[in-house]
Amino acid sequence: MRNKYVAFIADGILSGVMLCIGCAVNLSVELRPLGAFLFSLGLFAIIRLKFGLYTGKAGYMAVRPLRYVCEVILTLAGNIIGAAAGGALLNITRFSEMFSNGAGDILIDKLSDSYLSVFVLAFFCGILMFVAVEGNRRALASGDSVGGLFAVVIPVMAFILCGFNHSIADLSYFFINGCENAQKAVPYFMLVIIGNAAGCMLIPCLKRLVHGEMF
Repeated sequence: MRNKYVAFIADGILSGVMLCIGCAVNLSVELRPLGAFLFSLGLFAIIRLKFGLYTGKAGYMAVRPLRYVCEVILTLAGNIIGAAAGGALLNITRFSEMFSNGAGDILIDKLSDSYLSVFVLAFFCGILMFVAVEGNRRALASGDSVGGLFAVVIPVMAFILCGFNHSIADLSYFFINGCENAQKAVPYFMLVIIGNAAGCMLIPCLKRLVHGEMF
């Protein structure tokens, strides 16, 4: 019998690798809207192939049993491993310098930001991520495959273009950049992880409180 806990970590690793691919393609194009659009490939693959992503699951912690938190934590651990592995692999390619410099440029502003700003930008990213995941689920449930695609692509493009903080994407950039500024990175990522979770849980919390929806 498959060990579900191992499965959570394995699916999380796959998601981390997919987001590394999304980050790589975003770093490979000069036009920001095009990079944001192509980055959405990562989340689209994660959702359609049923991998596990922290920001795809965190929102449901508000409406599911406490044991679900363990699933989310294991998924996050897998995401970190996958992002680290993906970043390490990209660093041994002939494009390593381009990827590392581009990731470093993205991280400069993020790691020097104030704690409150980091949290708020992560919070808004969490909202968009829940919209993407739940919007896709509801669209597919109603047979609207085109709507399901747009439900993923538009929120992802929005958070990339707005510069919102996504814990696993930013971890991917961090590992691609060779883990520089580790001292600044630790508090940054702790805040982003918490902010993402808070943003992800906003909609299901309010929907449950006001309308009784259980998701």
